[in-house]
Amino acid sequence: MVHLQFDRVTKRFGDVPVVEKPFDLSVRRHEFVVFLGPSGCGKTTLMRMVGGLDAPTSGEIRLEGEPVGPPDRRRGMVFQSYSSFPWLTVAENVAFGMKYRTDLTETEKAVRAEQYLDLVGLYEFSDHYPNQVSGGMRQRIAIARTLAAGADVLLMDEPFGALDALRREQLQTELRAIQRRDAKTVVFVTHDVEEALFVADRVIVFSRRPARIVAEIDVRSRLGDERTIELRDGDDFFALRRETIGAVRAAAGDEL
Repeated sequence: MVHLQFDRVTKRFGDVPVVEKPFDLSVRRHEFVVFLGPSGCGKTTLMRMVGGLDAPTSGEIRLEGEPVGPPDRRRGMVFQSYSSFPWLTVAENVAFGMKYRTDLTETEKAVRAEQYLDLVGLYEFSDHYPNQVSGGMRQRIAIARTLAAGADVLLMDEPFGALDALRREQLQTELRAIQRRDAKTVVFVTHDVEEALFVADRVIVFSRRPARIVAEIDVRSRLGDERTIELRDGDDFFALRRETIGAVRAAAGDEL
């Protein structure tokens, strides 16, 4: 079943075309789709339009058959830059994502906040303030807050870029597990080929700006549903990585 639909979408900022050729794409319910392409190609702009932060110049984006509007709780967003409330503690920042949820009691919200703080490795920093932790930790706060909020669609713009390699691998694995367990639809933006293939059901490869689709890679049919660190060392992963890099280079030169 289609959950998210891009229907002949274009986008311009003044005289600059970001998405020029009408863009069409269907994202199935509970699918993990990765937008992969060179920096500045327009993939983040497409994601921001899903979140309601930008509007298409023409065409339409629909969520569950209805045109998307301003941001709401159904769409949770994690950006590349750190986003936290400096006057709230780490735990309070995570709990803030559930502020308007009426389906959870205050006790349930507190327990859920603790679970996601533990997931991202910040439980021991619960009572600290954002200015008392590192930039990578502040990014983990934003990830935990978005996951705890329970959005139907997760929109993630290079969310692990500021993290060290080991933490990044851990959260990639955990995000994939959470997406399957909680049946989330995910749109994830990256320019990292290995990250894209490790987390995705399907990878959409973009050209340089203005954005257009140059390849669609069905990762799930090649690698299956289960993703473990050991998968990265397998022949199937290396073969798919080589194919994907070839597709990206064909569209963007050797930029990636």
